[in-house]
Amino acid sequence: MSESDDRLVRASAPALDEVLGRRFPVLDDGFVRAVDYMGADESIVQAARVSYGRGTKQVSEDRSLIRYLLRNAHTSPLEMCELKLHVRVPMDCWRQWIRHRTASVNEYSTRYSLAITSAQKTAPDQWRSQSKDNKQGSGAPLAGEIGEELSREEAELIEWSQQVYEHRIAEGVAREQARKDLPLSTYTEAYWKIDLHNLLRFLELRMSSHAQLEIRSYATLIGEELVKRWVPLVWEAFVDYRLQAFALSRAEIAVVHALSRSPEEGRRAAAEQGFLEPDGTRPRKRRELDELEAKLARLGIAAPW
Repeated sequence: MSESDDRLVRASAPALDEVLGRRFPVLDDGFVRAVDYMGADESIVQAARVSYGRGTKQVSEDRSLIRYLLRNAHTSPLEMCELKLHVRVPMDCWRQWIRHRTASVNEYSTRYSLAITSAQKTAPDQWRSQSKDNKQGSGAPLAGEIGEELSREEAELIEWSQQVYEHRIAEGVAREQARKDLPLSTYTEAYWKIDLHNLLRFLELRMSSHAQLEIRSYATLIGEELVKRWVPLVWEAFVDYRLQAFALSRAEIAVVHALSRSPEEGRRAAAEQGFLEPDGTRPRKRRELDELEAKLARLGIAAPW
């Protein structure tokens, strides 16, 4: 066989190719677009099967193999695929995003270039109260009249900070210093390249209902508009085994097992495992109990306490 006959064909994802370079809007002035990618579903299958060794019988079809990998946390074949995005995101949201340190990042430099003039604005009905149960989360929306006032103040602050920045630039202040009082709502841009294994970890955390709404909006778009088109078999397995699944701890399994016998045994097991007080009453700090009850509800089991 000649060398030309033995060439490999680059794996492609036609559904992602259709939207490559297209800007998908997020929030009021943000966006995400796929710039490039390497690999597809078939690349993961190829990487997984090469480890079997030459001559090993292929006993699984591609979908079954990918589902096996996701189900059993065999992650190295997923690292053979990479996705490069161009994102425009508010700086406060970007602070959370950049904590995922497994990506290669090149961010827009306000030391070299003028700062982006756009900043994220909040509609009057989008202001959220502080959660009473979660120190880093949001609660119910604030009253409309309060939101009107907050949005007006926000617009004034953004306009004033931009004027101050532009005045400093006009006076010859260095860009690296002129930027220091810009609000965290100011948009930044970056190229963000990450392998599929770590991208799924990002999506699992940031698509969660516990994630901040703003970054959840970006993560949801990346997952449903880009990853789903790029690696549909992986996306299906990811949704089934990770995004819409949950784990049970040893103590939670003990309670579920007891509840399968009777409500009374379930209550007793919950106290024995520390979810309830020894007398069966609810504890003052009850985050683990709340999580258990949420899992029971998803299983269709009513908590008998």
